[in-house]
Amino acid sequence: MELRHLRYFVTVAEELHFGRAAQRLQIAQPPLSQQIRQLEQELGVELLYRTKRTVRLTEAGLAFLQQARQILVQSEQAIEVAQRASRGEVGRLAIGFVGSATYSLLPTAVRSFRHQFPDVRLMLHEMTTTEQIEALHDDRIQLGFIRPPISDDELSVETVLQESFVAVLPEAHPLATQTQLSLASLAEESFILSPRHLGSGFYDQIIRLCQQAGFIPQVTQEAIQMQTIVSLVAAELGVALVPASLQNLQRAGVVYKPLEDQTLYVKLAIVWRSANTSPVLHQFLAQSRAVTRFSAAFH
Repeated sequence: MELRHLRYFVTVAEELHFGRAAQRLQIAQPPLSQQIRQLEQELGVELLYRTKRTVRLTEAGLAFLQQARQILVQSEQAIEVAQRASRGEVGRLAIGFVGSATYSLLPTAVRSFRHQFPDVRLMLHEMTTTEQIEALHDDRIQLGFIRPPISDDELSVETVLQESFVAVLPEAHPLATQTQLSLASLAEESFILSPRHLGSGFYDQIIRLCQQAGFIPQVTQEAIQMQTIVSLVAAELGVALVPASLQNLQRAGVVYKPLEDQTLYVKLAIVWRSANTSPVLHQFLAQSRAVTRFSAAFH
């Protein structure tokens, strides 16, 4: 039995006339009658009563008609789902992200993608850069928002945002009233940083920035997430350097200050396995690039 047999039978059952059914199907009447006979022989039941003047369904034919229609609908749905999956319009995508990405590009990229592809299930996991690299290799995530640089031949990396650093100071800090800061003015301060082993690129950038200002920062406290770092600054445990987008985190007890003569910029990048051909992944990449272009043009 093939799908065409079901289509032929359903058309005859709807028309109750072989001539009109053959016309609808755009085939000759004798082959249509033959196909219906073959279907009945295969099923071992009579589906239609036939006389010279009339055609009507048997009880078996009525029962079979209902199921045949369902099968044809399901087959069309299966074809549609397969085609949509090949275009990246349905499926799932697990995304890792560093916490600071939630204050910049990530919400816009996710919102834009969900509006265009509502049937794709997105699963977001907050991870450090190092954890995301491991998760990509284990296929626990298919895409990551990380702080580069990373060196891995199996991964593709694409910068989606470049921004300056800002200093975060306790609200009561003597320098809190200044419009912008010389980084050298923080040389004697206690610094709060994220651990190097969880994101060496970001950590090394801050150390390099301080060295360019003539000092090595005194790291007295470590915290994994940017929002935690800002909270520890509010507790007056030290100062910190964070991406400028973190100013979107309105935290009582801190002030953000731009830096003078800044020569280094912090990047946010998307990363994925180069060999991953998932249509959903590549739709998300395309959407993220579009959001990046819009953001760059807007600014």
